[in-house]
Amino acid sequence: MAYWICPSILAADFARLGEEVDQVLEAGADTIHFDVMDNHYVPNLSVGPLVLNALRRRGVRACVDVHLMVKPVDRLIGDFLEAGADYISVHPESTEHLHRTLSMIKEGGAKAGLVFNPGTPMTYLPPVIDLVDLVLIMSVNPGFGGQAFIPQSLEKLVEARALIDSSGRPIRLQIDGGIKIDNISDAARAGADSFVAGTAIFNTDDYAQTIGALRDAIATTS
Repeated sequence: MAYWICPSILAADFARLGEEVDQVLEAGADTIHFDVMDNHYVPNLSVGPLVLNALRRRGVRACVDVHLMVKPVDRLIGDFLEAGADYISVHPESTEHLHRTLSMIKEGGAKAGLVFNPGTPMTYLPPVIDLVDLVLIMSVNPGFGGQAFIPQSLEKLVEARALIDSSGRPIRLQIDGGIKIDNISDAARAGADSFVAGTAIFNTDDYAQTIGALRDAIATTS
């Protein structure tokens, strides 16, 4: 499975968001990571489906993976499906009926992701793994960009990789939080194949150079 670099728009300049998205895609990004926060499930407020719809109307055709940090979550799934999400990822704590929530995403035509916070056990995955297309391991506590990477997340990546491999399904394993050039290779060795990076990309002057450096660091694990 090819490695994906997934810039998070949470770190972009929102005054020129469309241009920022165009630039990171031209610089070699594989997907756009779309962080949605409600100031309830997490202590921050970000963007909604209207912003994704605006990017689609602007002409953004790239894969967009939407990470819903909202509770309750079901209400927004339909809106993001209509806005053009390719992946929609949810936290097990955000829904009373995880199987139904993941089924809603799949039935709506998108791929379904399941997100694990640093304190969330992997026991949520096996009962619903047949519905999951992406597993997202949070290597920070969700809510804010620019946090330091939690090293114990590597152990959770290893655990998730074993469960994914035993399932025999082509499930992506994504990591999000504090990913930088100096630790992305550790995450790749632990089993990640998709890497969300916000400040590590958007806080640099040359997006192509930075994305290239991230890919070069991953290549050292081969």
